[in-house]
Amino acid sequence: MKSILFILLTSLLASANILEIKSKEYDIEKVYQGKSVLWGFDFINENKIIISHKKKSLVYYDLKTKEKINLPTPKFKKGGQGGLLDVIYYKNKVYISYSKEVSEDETVTALASGDWKNKSIENLKDIYVTNAGGDAKRHFGSRLLIKDDSIFMTVGDRTDRDLSQSLEYDNGSILRLTLQGEPHPQNKLSQKRKAIFSYGHRNPQGITLVNNNIISAEFGPRGGDELNFIEEGKNYGWPVITYGKEYWGPSIGEEKKKGMEQPLHYWVPSISPSGIAYYQGDKLKEFKNKLFVANLSSAHLRMLDLNNDFKVQKETILFKDLEERFRMVRQSPDGYLYFSTDSGKLYRIKSKK
Repeated sequence: MKSILFILLTSLLASANILEIKSKEYDIEKVYQGKSVLWGFDFINENKIIISHKKKSLVYYDLKTKEKINLPTPKFKKGGQGGLLDVIYYKNKVYISYSKEVSEDETVTALASGDWKNKSIENLKDIYVTNAGGDAKRHFGSRLLIKDDSIFMTVGDRTDRDLSQSLEYDNGSILRLTLQGEPHPQNKLSQKRKAIFSYGHRNPQGITLVNNNIISAEFGPRGGDELNFIEEGKNYGWPVITYGKEYWGPSIGEEKKKGMEQPLHYWVPSISPSGIAYYQGDKLKEFKNKLFVANLSSAHLRMLDLNNDFKVQKETILFKDLEERFRMVRQSPDGYLYFSTDSGKLYRIKSKK
């Protein structure tokens, strides 16, 4: 009882210091409405977008002409947190992460790629299939990031938490791949699973670059959501260390241990962080050089001010009055900030004139 009261008191004190901004203070324009969780989206250019609906389809959409085209997809396994997941466009290629059924009782996180041509995807094929499997319908992870012509792909623990500490499985890891889907030749961490870049993660669904450094966000259990500075070969501790607890109450492991990385920041209670983005555009000057976190259960977009060591100095809650589960956030090529929701909406944020 004392621990529960302490968590509630800590939460109240923390929230008292967090500014909240409502949607009416900005021009929040809904630019697209789909029929399923809008899990991921990326820009071909400032007007043309590829959208991933978790349970439905991959869509090409033109913001200017309103043209909408359903695109080819890999055969994905629906159910729970699985389905079509992230999508990125890079150098006339489309990369799609998704949950792939490899047998009747085995579903894994996988990555497919195809050529972008004539408003469609050609030569679509799997380029990396993880061994992070099992029959669980949760913790697929699966955000994608391009850095230095390499693909970084987050993979959840698939609820087999102890495998996050194994270098023989992709569970609970961030992978570094070539653009062809091969383990990056510079990876040195594991000889068994050569794509692993970092490990000890629970369910990372956010990854972005901040001044060319990789920052990731991941779900904790009950509390203990984390923001992490990702470096090659590092162990981020799950489930040996965490600031979260079991859903039924008891602690999980320790909070700190030698040889395991501490988060840049953690949240107790949970905010459920999904996609993240570092804004460097010129359309929203007050957002410049801020990190944005799309949150699910806490139903808001959170703006973080970071210092030179990437530590969180200030937090601001945005647009909670919309009463949406915020799934993904991304800067557009023309400098606006967009976010998606689990109700299938895509929004563009503009400053009030």
